[in-house]
Amino acid sequence: MGSIVINSPKVELWSTSSTEEVEAVIRAVYKQVLGNAHLLESERLVTGESQLRDRQISVRDFVRIVAKSEIYRTRFFESTAPYRFIELNFKHLLGRAPLDQTEVSEHIRRTVESGYDAEIDSYIDSPEYQASFGENTVPYYRGNSSQVGQKQVGYNRIFGLVRGVAESSSSVKSSQLVYSVATNSTAKIKSPSVIGSTEKRFKILVQGGSGKFNNPLRRTTTEYIVPASNMTPQIQRINRTSGKIVSITEIV
Repeated sequence: MGSIVINSPKVELWSTSSTEEVEAVIRAVYKQVLGNAHLLESERLVTGESQLRDRQISVRDFVRIVAKSEIYRTRFFESTAPYRFIELNFKHLLGRAPLDQTEVSEHIRRTVESGYDAEIDSYIDSPEYQASFGENTVPYYRGNSSQVGQKQVGYNRIFGLVRGVAESSSSVKSSQLVYSVATNSTAKIKSPSVIGSTEKRFKILVQGGSGKFNNPLRRTTTEYIVPASNMTPQIQRINRTSGKIVSITEIV
């Protein structure tokens, strides 16, 4: 497999930026936030673009407009699995993969309880976004494992989300990191041609969370045998019942 470069160049908007440079910023926001998807002329967010050109809004504001647009919602929220939606929000808005199961579960709960807009805002209004991109830098893939707060496991996982310069986020509907995040393990770096080529099965051990009538003092352990294609909805069901995933192992 050829090498995949996941560090993206910084694209910034300055008060002295030329017209051409502003247009480059707009293109970069569309490319990053929409996951390299082809954008029709009729789909462009002309009001937001105009406001950015006139400096009425910042790049961060424009990123929010694109992420809350019907285009983003249709492509990445309504037509993908819940875990995939969260993965893509991390990828598009923070330039990284989720670090652990707690982080993913938090965002799933926010989406369910507070709604789509609150989920999008949680990334763009976060201290991490502000520290990484500020008001006028387009989000980009942060592939350097030496970053503060990043571990090698997070560096490897971004390879599972960024499949090269020609990759489009909308071409993959299912979660790419559900197993590695749930087990806090390193994602295997695989070429696109082998992803999903074999249906594997996994054993999930869950502690507690069996139902609201259970004795809270009794710690029960439940075992689930789940095919890879059903991992996302099964883990989502476990999260809804407040179960704690003890382990996920592949059945050989």
